Amino acid sequence: MGVVPIKTGSIALDGQDISKDVPYERVRKGVGYVPQGREIFGRLTVEENLRMGLAYKSGSTPIPAELYELFPILKQFLHRRGGDLSGGQQQQLAIARALAAGPKLLILDEPTEGIQPSIIKDIGRVIRMLADRGMNGQRMAIVLVEQYYDFAAELADQYLVMERGEIIARGRGSEMEANGVRQLMSI
Repeated sequence: MGVVPIKTGSIALDGQDISKDVPYERVRKGVGYVPQGREIFGRLTVEENLRMGLAYKSGSTPIPAELYELFPILKQFLHRRGGDLSGGQQQQLAIARALAAGPKLLILDEPTEGIQPSIIKDIGRVIRMLADRGMNGQRMAIVLVEQYYDFAAELADQYLVMERGEIIARGRGSEMEANGVRQLMSI
């Protein structure tokens, strides 16, 4: 996301080098990010948090209605402060905030952390749907950083396993079990 400078290599999005771009430039170019720990704005309402996802656009840009279809609870709690939501509701809000600007690439960092199983299923359903059809007619790539094997295996088209910053295994999502990825993740 540009928070920590890269040491080697490069990062390209749609063939355009974004390696040296700062976070807000990456967002403008189509990268959406859901940080580990959610990092919603606890004193802002749900609606204000969603508007933060649109911060670089015109103030009159509407919040995409599709967000409320993906996460119906958010419409119900529009005027509730983000800090008053449950952990699972905050995670849904964080994902919706990242989706508000219509990213080409969505990066999710540990979206299941501290979330109850029923909400994990809802989030998994949304991620699968976004991977399959995108949002607002626009295709979307998704990078899921996850330590919960079953969740990752259910969603992965491709996988990479990293250890201390190095890739130690990669392959098709359908081959994770056969390739012993569960064991690699428990080391």
